[in-house]
Amino acid sequence: MKEDLHLDTILIHGSDIDEPFGAAVTPIYQASTYRFRSAAHGAACFAGEELGFIYTRIGNPTINALEKTLAHLENAAKCVVTSSGMAAVNTVYMSFLSAGDHIVSTDAVYGPSRVVIEKYWSRFGIEYSYIDTSNLGNIKKAIRTNTKMLYIETPTNPTIAITDLKLAAEIAHQHNILVVVDNTFCTPILQRPLDLGADVVVHSMTKFINGHADIVAGSIMSKTEELDKIIRSTMINMGCCMDPTQAYMVIRGVKTLTLRVKRQQENAQIIAEWLENHPAIASVSYPGLPSHPQYLTGKKQMKGPGSLISFELKGGYKAGEKLMNSINLILLAVSLGGVESLISHPASMTHSKMNKESRLAGGITDGLVRFAVGIEDVNDIIADLEQALQKCI
Repeated sequence: MKEDLHLDTILIHGSDIDEPFGAAVTPIYQASTYRFRSAAHGAACFAGEELGFIYTRIGNPTINALEKTLAHLENAAKCVVTSSGMAAVNTVYMSFLSAGDHIVSTDAVYGPSRVVIEKYWSRFGIEYSYIDTSNLGNIKKAIRTNTKMLYIETPTNPTIAITDLKLAAEIAHQHNILVVVDNTFCTPILQRPLDLGADVVVHSMTKFINGHADIVAGSIMSKTEELDKIIRSTMINMGCCMDPTQAYMVIRGVKTLTLRVKRQQENAQIIAEWLENHPAIASVSYPGLPSHPQYLTGKKQMKGPGSLISFELKGGYKAGEKLMNSINLILLAVSLGGVESLISHPASMTHSKMNKESRLAGGITDGLVRFAVGIEDVNDIIADLEQALQKCI
């Protein structure tokens, strides 16, 4: 691929494969194993002395085509794709954390990313601190002599708080701490953490990158080939590999990533401004509003505010339940980033497994609503919100 191609062109042509039949789209190589030309060829492939495919858990033409495209998008040295977003998260944890190590992470991080540390990895001696990383002073205070990873999600899920990635990375690197960023909410269209100092970037490609709510997938982008080798080895040996058809679906979805992100963002800005003046709403958190606490930080490091909105209902938990039961057009569902608008109540859904004290400390209050804006006509979205919110007053 030419290195001077623009982002939108890479999305369309970045996954092209040289193959004998001239397919206009990337073919699905639905094979688990591959034939060697000879014993010498097989030995050379296993030794890494010659290019060639061995076994799909290790590598596959369709999967590799997707990895190449994603690496270009994030300006990464290499990319590893995985069977799910949580497979990506756990592959990163497994690659860089050992017994006795300490991780500092965003308190309002995606719920399962935190739950697995507290419930499972802690059993093997991993220590943790969950803090508001948008306050850089908190990061400095949380660092210990055994801190090995700073894991940031920005904007956060679901509070939409923003961490200054450049300054956070500088703090971490002064202590030789690896910086990992979950960039799912922004995608490379709106934010490139590796360019801001991060070492590793993870995505749940189930969301925006695929964009059609029909597969689960994850990805891990590395700043250096050395980091990629560690991550790839872990993924292969842990069996977190992606299926070729799964990769094909993501390749299909990623071609319209820019178009979808822009339309969703346009809708979200209009909706956030409307919500801010609604009598049933106590507050709105959206990076495109000047009232957002990290509005200027967002303007500095993001190319746009994105399409995730969180808002606080004056009626608290009961109002949250009422709103969820009153929407018609908008889908009551978890996840985000698809073409359809989705709404959820974190306290009773995505973050319900957190203890209440930790949940409230992370800003996930009883009346908080997360709204993932789709590409529908914005007037239809607002009309549905209005009729539902009227029942919450």
